[in-house]
Amino acid sequence: MGQYRHITPEERSLLEQRGCCAESWERVLVADDFQTGQLRYVRLEGDIVIGSKSYISHSTICNYSIGNNCHIDSVLRMECRHASTFGNGVMVSAVNENGGRSIPIYSELTSQMAYIMAMMRNRTKASEELQRKVLAESERHRSNIARVEDRVKILGVKFIREVNIGQGTVIEGASHLENGTILSNATVGVDVRAKSFIIDNDATVESGACIEQCFVGEKSHLANGFTAADSLFFANCHCENGEAAAIFAGPFTVSHHKSSLLIAGIFSFFNAGSGTNQSNHLFKSGAVHQAVHLRGSKFGSNAYVMSPAIEGPYTVILGRHTRHHDTQDMPYSYLIEEDGHSSLVPAIALKSYGTVRDTEKWMSRDKRRLKRDNVNLEEYNPYLTGKMLRGVDILTRLSEEDPEAKTYNYNRTIIKAAMLQRGIKLYNSAIAASIGTMLSHGDLSRATAESCGEWRDIGGQYLPHALVEKILSEAESSTTSLADIQAMFDKAMAEYEDMAAAYACNLLGNLLGRTPTTEDIVEAIAASRNIHRRLREATEADRLRDTGSDMMIGYGYDFREIEEQEQDFKNTR
Repeated sequence: MGQYRHITPEERSLLEQRGCCAESWERVLVADDFQTGQLRYVRLEGDIVIGSKSYISHSTICNYSIGNNCHIDSVLRMECRHASTFGNGVMVSAVNENGGRSIPIYSELTSQMAYIMAMMRNRTKASEELQRKVLAESERHRSNIARVEDRVKILGVKFIREVNIGQGTVIEGASHLENGTILSNATVGVDVRAKSFIIDNDATVESGACIEQCFVGEKSHLANGFTAADSLFFANCHCENGEAAAIFAGPFTVSHHKSSLLIAGIFSFFNAGSGTNQSNHLFKSGAVHQAVHLRGSKFGSNAYVMSPAIEGPYTVILGRHTRHHDTQDMPYSYLIEEDGHSSLVPAIALKSYGTVRDTEKWMSRDKRRLKRDNVNLEEYNPYLTGKMLRGVDILTRLSEEDPEAKTYNYNRTIIKAAMLQRGIKLYNSAIAASIGTMLSHGDLSRATAESCGEWRDIGGQYLPHALVEKILSEAESSTTSLADIQAMFDKAMAEYEDMAAAYACNLLGNLLGRTPTTEDIVEAIAASRNIHRRLREATEADRLRDTGSDMMIGYGYDFREIEEQEQDFKNTR
């Protein structure tokens, strides 16, 4: 504490003239360059540390260490009344409201670590050991004094209790913050209420948002009265107006509209239409059911799903669905309510410009500095290729079992015969495009055998199942640290392209019935480019339909000439 000192009697006298008082001036430490002009109408209670050039006015502070160059003004009360871990170790009942998948949050939590703790309860020892490690890590944060780091602004806040605040953070007009950690460069705005929480770097919680027992990930944005309880939001989530209860919101989960409820489910790269809703219990055993909306799923306006249910990646859900469908091996599909049934249109979203736009949008919107959550955005990848391979097998089997059928029943959905055949063709095209693309990006000389099997999407990161098993085995060890486990995820992220190439090479060999030659690989890459081009032509045609003359209604209506209408449409769209 050499850079700090006690306040001198002369400074104490001047401070009291400026309306300041202290429970005990002997418990107040200030930076060596402290000037009495830094405090005005301030009450100091308990142990206080005030850094260099920090200004505090019209506020009551109790048991806080304030960093350098901070500005605190008009805070009704900011206190640390007892030893706290500041939100670290708080149990969050994500996905299962009854707590069956509860995990402890902590400042370094990532989407991958949370996923294996919450979703892999079949590996009991790994899950329990990880939670033990997190709780032990949380104890390192325990202190009787809360911390405000350098360059923080706290203005017009009613109440803060046991909250650590990272450097560069701005808190303005918040109502009540309690038992939490706010990491660096975050923004907390007007009328926010937060309890038992962690807000990650560069995240924003503002405009009346209310969160309790939540983790808000890097560069996420919660605003406009959005309420959330027992929920996890990871990188780049953006939620406004609606409500979340017991959800795992993986990267890029988006919900903008009022009356939208995300509850007891898993989401990632998800978009909720207005009025999105789910039910998570059947009035028998309580709120124990969950829904899984795999990567890239979208709900249309007023879409509804009764849990339990699961949809494949990049599925568009339209209407109400109450029969507990399982379409996880049918990616890029539409799930449509027709006459009270769930009609599945396999693979059709492969021709949708919206799917292409989503991928491009996510890439352009990832503005994170630290990128602790590992996020794969590759269009062609082993995870989705594996899903499409299983989709082809399922659709082919259905067709062969009854070649004359007009419709097919599949996991409580209905598939029309024409849609089934088109789905097979689209999946096969996308599989071929995927193989060549993955081969062209990776280095086969650095590939490993564990890459060649099934892959998983672990909270936004594509990983071989064999590697997931290896990580879980390491997690079971009492000597492996959280940092060691995260390092395994990070290493896999760095080696993704090589592992994906190995997967593609193995798949190509299976299709050929022999080990691929260099010529085979060159041909596969060339074929993939041609197929990718044809798929892009289909998505471009879809885009052009959305900008065609039929969509010009309501544009340029003040003018009779078609050229004027077209110009208004073009300049607007």
